[in-house]
Amino acid sequence: MPNPSQLKMVTPPDAPIPVGPYSPAVVVGNLVFVSGQAGRDPVTREIASDVEAQTEQTLRNIEAILKGAGSSLSRVLRCGVFLVDIKEFAKMNAVYARVFGTHRPARTTVEVSALPEPALRVEIDAVAVVDPS
Repeated sequence: MPNPSQLKMVTPPDAPIPVGPYSPAVVVGNLVFVSGQAGRDPVTREIASDVEAQTEQTLRNIEAILKGAGSSLSRVLRCGVFLVDIKEFAKMNAVYARVFGTHRPARTTVEVSALPEPALRVEIDAVAVVDPS
């Protein structure tokens, strides 16, 4: 287990403010672990209207956090996707595929009974490699 001095907390100014006692991301070694993100606009704090718009905003939020950690979507190794309604899988998946393009990280997608706010339809977390410096 890494000692606390080996952990770098990442809180980029253009990422959403966490709603709880956690960091948007933590870097240890050459890996960045991005906390679950939702479809909340970091500027307006509004939640996008549907699962497609929420997925898009969620991935843009992850992208901003990864950039702040010295990484990018193209370096994502794995994502966890949490859907309130698995029937929305195809809609989420279409946006996810478009945003990631030909890059295909490992992924788990599960249906959950609820997310922290009633309007949320999707939450995504990620693990990525930090760009060599």
